[in-house]
Amino acid sequence: MAIVFNMPMLGNTMEEGTILQWFKKEGDAVKAGEPLLEVMSDKANFEVEAPADGTVLRIIEAADAVVNVHAPIAVIGAAGESADVPAGDAPTAPAAEAAPAAAPAAQQTASEAAPATASGAPVAISPRARRLADELGIAASALAGRGSGPGGRVIEEDVKAYAAALATAGTVKATPLAAKIAEALGVPVGSVPSADGKVRADDVRKFAEGTATPASAPAPAPAPAAPAGSPAIADVIPFKGLRKMTADVVTKSRFTAPHITLNMEVDMTECIALREKLVPVIQKTHETKVTVTDVLVKAVARALKDHPLCNAALVGDEIRLYADRNIGVAVATATGLVVPVIRGAENRSLGEISLDLKALVARARDGKQTQEDMSGGTFTITNIGMFGVDSFDPIIVPPQSCILGVCRTAEKPVVRNGAVVIRSMMNLSLSLDHRVLDGAPGAKFLLTLKELLESPLSILA
Repeated sequence: MAIVFNMPMLGNTMEEGTILQWFKKEGDAVKAGEPLLEVMSDKANFEVEAPADGTVLRIIEAADAVVNVHAPIAVIGAAGESADVPAGDAPTAPAAEAAPAAAPAAQQTASEAAPATASGAPVAISPRARRLADELGIAASALAGRGSGPGGRVIEEDVKAYAAALATAGTVKATPLAAKIAEALGVPVGSVPSADGKVRADDVRKFAEGTATPASAPAPAPAPAAPAGSPAIADVIPFKGLRKMTADVVTKSRFTAPHITLNMEVDMTECIALREKLVPVIQKTHETKVTVTDVLVKAVARALKDHPLCNAALVGDEIRLYADRNIGVAVATATGLVVPVIRGAENRSLGEISLDLKALVARARDGKQTQEDMSGGTFTITNIGMFGVDSFDPIIVPPQSCILGVCRTAEKPVVRNGAVVIRSMMNLSLSLDHRVLDGAPGAKFLLTLKELLESPLSILA
């Protein structure tokens, strides 16, 4: 029996995903576990595996479409089977995993999040959504599989989208997501053209952007010439993919979390000397060259032990203090910024941290990062000191409470015991979420980190 394949939830904070490319087209055979498409989540790009053997009967959402988690994106079954998606009672494939990582324990399958009504299982629906559905005369069973809330729960917006889709019945066919987007953009669904008579989300977006021509409408007039004196355009970079994801994340963070940034200078002379002594030792035991960033990961993990609010996250109406110290390290790639995570850094040796971090960075720069690589971070380090930066204002990775900016290390004259000496000095810039902690706890964390780096043997104790 054909199954409906839904947009997987590739992380606990993911609400929607962008389809970057399909590796199969309609009519192609596919095997379970074979890469089927590439999806951009709120963290990174992932290859998503096919849930079962069969034939790709229908691709519901094309490349570049932005789709809510658990919304249908494809139908897989035996050749010749119907590719229709019945409302509310279509069999669904389990939410896929990003190859080759295992899904987090908190992740639910699509069938768990939106049970099929044929089994008699209740539909997860919020009280407000149920009230609105009752007012509109919509049965809860008709909303199964349409939830965009946490765990696939049907929320009020899903009911409105379904009602909008029903309102167009008999005049134009539209997916619930397309109707929802059309309502948000103020676009009449009936004026949106489609290839097969059914309007989809991508059709609405293209129409709203002016890249599609309304049915029966004349061809659009040529775009007006640029005003005299306008600068010549050398190239155009599409604002999509990882670049757009990064923009969305930092914009959300900056406008949601009130940032405070604290700067502190650290004497790195002893730390650099210790690192130089450790290089041949760790090279022999772990076959890796330890870096200052590796030392910082270890030092930050140790400092967080005494400052739990810096290792926390604001989730809903809860401030969650994490027992694990999972340190994310920002990595610049050709397409944007990604943040792979060193898990349990407080319990790892410098050699282990160095090996893991090099492997994570290599996968990230090759675009081969996994869901496990990118998830579970509780604190982030971003180092741009190699570019000669003396101070900056890093943006917090939501929902974390802090991010540490690492600036350049430079030799400077400083006063020690009444004498001027040359020391290797470095600035640290800590941005914190003022909703979770105030400036004083952040400053105390920086002082602890400063003490560890200036007496680096204590990092190894």
